[in-house]
Amino acid sequence: MSENAACKIPVYRTLAQIPAGFGPSVAAIGNFDGVHVGHREILSAVVAEARAFGVRAVAITFDPHPDQFLMPEHAPKLLTPIAERIRLLALTGIDAVLVLPFDATLAGLPAREFVRKVLVEALGVRGLHEGGNFRFGRRAEAGVRELAEFGAEFSFSLQIHEAVHVHGLEVSSSAVRGLVAAGDLRRARWMLGRPFAVCSTPARGRGIGTRLLVPTVNLAPYDEQLPAFGVYVTRLTIGGRCFKAVTNVGNRPTFGEASFAVESHILDFEPVDMDETTPVKLEFLFRLRPEITWPTPEMLKAQIFKDVARAQRYFRLVAGG
Repeated sequence: MSENAACKIPVYRTLAQIPAGFGPSVAAIGNFDGVHVGHREILSAVVAEARAFGVRAVAITFDPHPDQFLMPEHAPKLLTPIAERIRLLALTGIDAVLVLPFDATLAGLPAREFVRKVLVEALGVRGLHEGGNFRFGRRAEAGVRELAEFGAEFSFSLQIHEAVHVHGLEVSSSAVRGLVAAGDLRRARWMLGRPFAVCSTPARGRGIGTRLLVPTVNLAPYDEQLPAFGVYVTRLTIGGRCFKAVTNVGNRPTFGEASFAVESHILDFEPVDMDETTPVKLEFLFRLRPEITWPTPEMLKAQIFKDVARAQRYFRLVAGG
């Protein structure tokens, strides 16, 4: 499915927005952060069953992430904020996304009431697909055993999916977050099935007016998951134009007072239309090195030339560039 086609699927943000008579449907419930290969295996099964029976395929997710509401001090940084998560979910071939607001009302809803109100009455679910560690309802009171019992009561089937493994590693959102946080982009890419990417906008200044006139782009402040401090080979997409780049994530310590930035130097630069609201996508392809405090700016400059040469070699040998 093309990205343009995927964007056209319905996204419901409350139960009241779901049209009367929406069902029957086949669904999966989850946070789906990262929409990694394990998520996509479950959603592929949802789509296949829905197509076989001529009904709708639905992904049910939450915003904010439940941990951000229940225990904000321990909540994970997200791999995919909600807009990007919806876009990636749509690319799986599902027919609709239900984004439930996770608030005190939903957090306090007993498991049976969640099944009755959301799955049965709103969506007319006839088939449900979940991972084995799925839990839901007030204080996470129910798991897949209880869900199977509800399925028998309300006449829907339940298929439990085993965890997916790649190169011997069990795939999960928390595992991907840990790999990205450590700068291990290769293993993160195995689990995501694509490069880890950040979708944001440009920071103020640095030659950005109605056009980008300098080969450097800083991301606007970004609160979700970023790779470990270091220098990376990246791809920077501005509108429909994709550039090769080298990106520094860190505090730029060589120049004195720490000043955190995600700063990308474009290798194949040409002026491009862009202002502070322009969406940009930064894909992290390969980690060149950790961030280092250099004794002098001249030594840093010499290292930057080496970083650029290695990035260009990467694009020639690996990315076909």
